[in-house]
Amino acid sequence: MMALLQRVRRSSVEIDGRVNGEIGAGLLVLLCAEHGDSEAQADKMLAKILKLRVFNDAAGKMNRSVQDIDGCGTAGGLLVVSQFTLAADTSRGNRPGFSAAARPDVGRRLYEYFVAKARLAHTVVQTGEFGADMQVHLSNDGPVTIPLRIPPSA
Repeated sequence: MMALLQRVRRSSVEIDGRVNGEIGAGLLVLLCAEHGDSEAQADKMLAKILKLRVFNDAAGKMNRSVQDIDGCGTAGGLLVVSQFTLAADTSRGNRPGFSAAARPDVGRRLYEYFVAKARLAHTVVQTGEFGADMQVHLSNDGPVTIPLRIPPSA
């Protein structure tokens, strides 16, 4: 399973002109399931994301997690968006291949599992819509962009 995290001051996702999910300070999580992934990878990915220290403390050092930052009395938000294109293979030619991405039915199941687990573990979780044509808006904070990968064998 792969994710691209972007630390944001705010982020939203629109589908057909309507806002589907929106957060203030927190993490935009672009999430991709790969062949061989299971709930085990989703669990490990969520645990890593929730504990990853990418937010500044009072001294300006990245020592705080999304669970540690204050967004109006709550933890920072997570905006989780399915993103199969993270599995792009660009090693041959100029057109990316996506054969490493999980089949759509498996990708949807793991995305929905990840979101459900995130909502149990974290107070502010918003989403895109699996398979939809989405417009993602963000104000990248820093900018801080972190790639994560939990291999299928993990």
